[in-house]
Amino acid sequence: MGYNIPLFNLNYDEREVEAVSKTIRSGWISTGPKCEELENMFCQMFNVKYAVSISNCTDALHLCCRVCGIQPGDEVLCPSLTFAASANCIKYVGATPVFCDIVGPEHLNIDPKDIEKKITPKTKAIVVVHMAGFPAHMDEIMEIAKKHNLKVIEDACHGPLSEYKGKKLGTIGDCAAFSFFSNKNISTGEGGMFITNNKELVDQARLLRSHGMTTMSYQRASGHATEYDIVALGYNFRLDDIHASIAIEQLKKLPGDLKERIRVRERYLEGLSQIKDIVVPFSDNKEFVSNYIMPVVLLNSNKEKRDRVRNYMHNEGIQTSVHYPAIHRFSLYKAMNFSLPNTEYVTDNEITLPMYAALSDDKVDFIVETLKKALSK
Repeated sequence: MGYNIPLFNLNYDEREVEAVSKTIRSGWISTGPKCEELENMFCQMFNVKYAVSISNCTDALHLCCRVCGIQPGDEVLCPSLTFAASANCIKYVGATPVFCDIVGPEHLNIDPKDIEKKITPKTKAIVVVHMAGFPAHMDEIMEIAKKHNLKVIEDACHGPLSEYKGKKLGTIGDCAAFSFFSNKNISTGEGGMFITNNKELVDQARLLRSHGMTTMSYQRASGHATEYDIVALGYNFRLDDIHASIAIEQLKKLPGDLKERIRVRERYLEGLSQIKDIVVPFSDNKEFVSNYIMPVVLLNSNKEKRDRVRNYMHNEGIQTSVHYPAIHRFSLYKAMNFSLPNTEYVTDNEITLPMYAALSDDKVDFIVETLKKALSK
């Protein structure tokens, strides 16, 4: 059905159209000058030393695991309340994901206490997902990682320009991945970014991104090299200049977009505070964040009730979603028999409300009032 209020909207205008047109007219549409420009913008805006444009966030996470030296037989700690790619990337390199619980309905990020409990001699890394763009407890996580000599990979796909104690998310661990999927804050349809402050890791990432080749097509076409060697078993994880040209325009818009999202969230918080039997995760957060999505969790509830509430809202023309089905319940992983009570409660009782910069106060008020009516029924 069509919705009067969709879950998100595409923040595009003629600037993206013109950027694509110029790139096509330039005659260079694969990985080239626009990808390089985008990478430089990322370094400047995120205050990070190195950025490598990637075909998508899943591939960027795969590269994170590769460059961090994760191998078959290793274990990697990660949350289950996230998109499947956050765990699949661990399996891609032959390692085993070990699922950790979240803090609770009020804070949907991985619980450092559960991380500490599940460390074994096989543990080599932690994948941290900054849910909805809100930072995980990174001081505690980095302390645990240092104590046990573990790598920290940040899945920051929800949090471009989000901050934790003055640092941009993605710049705290060893390396990080960002997403440019169609519904993300930076939207190109497909695309992603690998970032790090470690020269050794970025050199490996650049090499593995393009078949393990010592030079890329753009370098050879520019006259910087005429030959290449293949020195590692790499992948085709390259972004192209068409998608990069869109991402550049999206990055230019991002600060203004995030400012408006703060307004939308503040309006939500004002209205939702009047509704009993719900929790608004991260309501006490004081950091600057991306506000990628607007989750609420029903209390004293179950999956059937949550679904009835969603259906009521859909019938009123409001699109909602669920972030996320728990990964450890999927057929691929359920034989591992993890019990994650906080994750399981949230995945059965969370509702994602519409969130985008153009959402008016009147529409936020209507969403809140509709949620209140749905709960009363």
